[in-house]
Amino acid sequence: MNSENTTKSRPRPLSPHLQVYRWLITSTLSILHRLTGVALSIGLAVVAVWLIILAYYPEQYEQFLGFISSPFGKIIMGGWAFALYYHLFNGIRHLFWDIGKGFDLKNVTRSGYLVLLLTAICGGYTIMCALEIRL
Repeated sequence: MNSENTTKSRPRPLSPHLQVYRWLITSTLSILHRLTGVALSIGLAVVAVWLIILAYYPEQYEQFLGFISSPFGKIIMGGWAFALYYHLFNGIRHLFWDIGKGFDLKNVTRSGYLVLLLTAICGGYTIMCALEIRL
């Protein structure tokens, strides 16, 4: 029996598109964990290159300070700080899962919101310290 004839004679169902799925906190945090991991890896590579450049060209330090002090540089560093805190807290959450704690849906959702809250608090505090904002 020819497999080409079999597939033409019986139409196969189409797989659902992404618009069919509902965004849940768990799936959103999972995707965000992967994205922050990539962002932190890229940021670490940039810092390593920057340190190498500074070792060979110390005069570039002033140019770097100018970039970091610019609004764009502050946004980049603030985003990297938030990514670092999110990845840290979500990694701790995953460590608890590795030992079998917090797997029921209620705790998974609750710990996800806790990760977001801790990220907002620590990231906000870091940015406030960097901008020298006093409460």
